[in-house]
Amino acid sequence: MKFLFIAFTVLATLCTLPGCIVVNDTHGWNTSWERDQERNREVIAELDIGMQRVAVLDRLSPPEFSEAYSHDGEEYRVLFFRTQHRRSDGETTRDETTPLVFRNDTLIGWGDEAYAAVRS
Repeated sequence: MKFLFIAFTVLATLCTLPGCIVVNDTHGWNTSWERDQERNREVIAELDIGMQRVAVLDRLSPPEFSEAYSHDGEEYRVLFFRTQHRRSDGETTRDETTPLVFRNDTLIGWGDEAYAAVRS
């Protein structure tokens, strides 16, 4: 009987202690930038030329960088989305992003060639 009393007391005490579980998944998709980066690649692969900027932004994480300028009466916006990891330095650089190019809020292209075409 004494054994049951001790076992019950220990069990009751353990059940009342607060618990804490720590998961450190260093090999999986455990950080938000990794999830955003993967999602951005998937979404960009499904974009269509002619989509409106608002519709594109609804599908992607916020851009890392942006540029805007006018040329010959038309407005150009270039939004840079993180799509690839190069260095673990805590900073996102342009070479880790994919540019999406909009003319008058309409998607006209993405990638380095589209960006270079509007820059020249």
